[in-house]
This record gives sequence, C-alpha cells and structure tokens, in this order.
Amino acid sequence: MTLTVSSKLADFQDELRLDLAIDLDDDSFYDFCQRNPELRFERNPDGTIIIMPLTGGKTGIRNSELSFELVLWNRKHKLGQVFDSSTGFKFQNGATRSPDMAWISNNRWNTLSPQEQDKFPPISPDFVVALMSATDKLKTVQDKMHEYINNGVLLGWLINPKTQEVFIYREDGTVDRIHNFNNLLSGENILPHFEFDLTLLL
Repeated sequence: MTLTVSSKLADFQDELRLDLAIDLDDDSFYDFCQRNPELRFERNPDGTIIIMPLTGGKTGIRNSELSFELVLWNRKHKLGQVFDSSTGFKFQNGATRSPDMAWISNNRWNTLSPQEQDKFPPISPDFVVALMSATDKLKTVQDKMHEYINNGVLLGWLINPKTQEVFIYREDGTVDRIHNFNNLLSGENILPHFEFDLTLLL
C-alpha cells in the first residue's frame, strides 16, 4: 500500500514530523519502520511519527563509551539486557520511543513473549540514557525524560556534554543535577555496582 505523506518541520529543528493519511496500528508501524531501515522513527501518543536525526561524530564516540561500559558491566553481572539507540519500546501511553541507551532486568524481559521481544517490546526499560547532541534542545529532552519516568522507567540519565551537566531522574519523581564531568555516575540500586566516569565524555 502506498501512503500519502505530508511533512512539516516541527517547532524544534532536530526532528521532522510526518502526518500520515492513515492511522497505523502497532504491527503496521513496526512494518513501516522495517521498510525504511535507513531512517529512525519514534511515534508520539497521538500517532504522529517523528524522524530522528543521525548523530554527529563526537556524539557517536560518546555513545560508544557509554555503551561499552554498560555492556561490560552487564556481561560481568548478567542481570539484564542492554539495548542500543535503534531499539523501539512501546510505552503505556501509546508512544514508541528509542532512548540512546536502555537496560531491562532479566526478570522483566523474560515476561515478554518471543513475538513481543522480536518487535517493539511493550515494556518500559528499567534504565535509560539520553545523550544530548549539539542541536538538541534541553526542554525537549527533559520532557522526554519525564515521559520515560511517567511510563515506568526507574532511573534515567540526561547528559549534556556542551554544558557538562547531568540530570538524574528517578521513579519517585526526584531530579538531581550534576554540574561538571569530574564525577562518577552511579547505577544506584537499579544497576548494582555500575559506575560511569564522566571524564570519558570530555
């Protein structure tokens, strides 16, 4: 089926929104994404599809540092599953989001059927990371972090390399702020014994 698509720039320059002529259910949206592997999509609760931009070189390096440390920790402790930024998660509010990095405990991941694990898992990660690029707007990313928490994420890190700030979001609604990168981030009780050295992102 051919879809008639009209596109318009969103209020912020780092995303392009698509208004489709028909509504897509979950399976159709998954198939739509698979037919366009060169693009990365998210979907808002109202069904609006958002094209996510490619990252620049420095952001890619920083993402790799974070991913490596998280995967290394997970291989040692074997407590869950690590997901990269190309993984979409279906949230309770109807949105499909792809955090820059995510982790889900084995106990929760194993509650999903093989079919649910294969597509966009209908589950919120226990832990997410949002690593800002130079064009990201802080308010936009902060809103997304609140959405993560409101949909069941237990711990989230919003990292802004430009200002060397980190916002730590928790399931109880508290948000802590770190003002420089000369610190270690803790996985707290969600990722036991996991620490990340922020100087790796300088």
